[in-house]
Amino acid sequence: MIKDGFGGANTKVGLEFEDAKCLIKYFTSKDGYATQVNKGLTELTYNGEHVGYIFKKHDLYKFLKTQGVDWRKHLSKRLLPDSTVFVFANKTLFIIEFKYQAVAGSVDEKLQTCDFKKKQYTKLMAPLNIDVEYVYVLNEWFRKEQYKDTLDYIISMNCHYYFDYIPMSKLGLPG
Repeated sequence: MIKDGFGGANTKVGLEFEDAKCLIKYFTSKDGYATQVNKGLTELTYNGEHVGYIFKKHDLYKFLKTQGVDWRKHLSKRLLPDSTVFVFANKTLFIIEFKYQAVAGSVDEKLQTCDFKKKQYTKLMAPLNIDVEYVYVLNEWFRKEQYKDTLDYIISMNCHYYFDYIPMSKLGLPG
């Protein structure tokens, strides 16, 4: 099993799992970062420069509408991500799904859907030439040996996972 999905090369940036559910809170706790809502969209800034957007659930579709993209022309059903970060510098949309488990249950099977969902989001973003990365933020429960095959599958599908944090360097954001 590959620790944190990428071996030991990444440095933890301190995103605690409980705070991970609110990316706005996370980013605004970092030096230089701020957010503001403009026309219903949450803009992410670093030292006053607009570096991206943060979307939750339906906000992604508000953004697509502002860009002239009708999601119905690309998908048969709307997908609602937990959180999304669109980073201008690398023109990449990071779909971030937070999965917490304390007992065996349905989350196990949800981890096996990353390939399908990444392909769907890729189709959705194609008209804007925006790349898509699919990322899980998992709690310690998923370090158990019984998840080895599932975690290996996530990596084999060119998706990513981290335990209790998101590395800023992976997102391509400053700081």
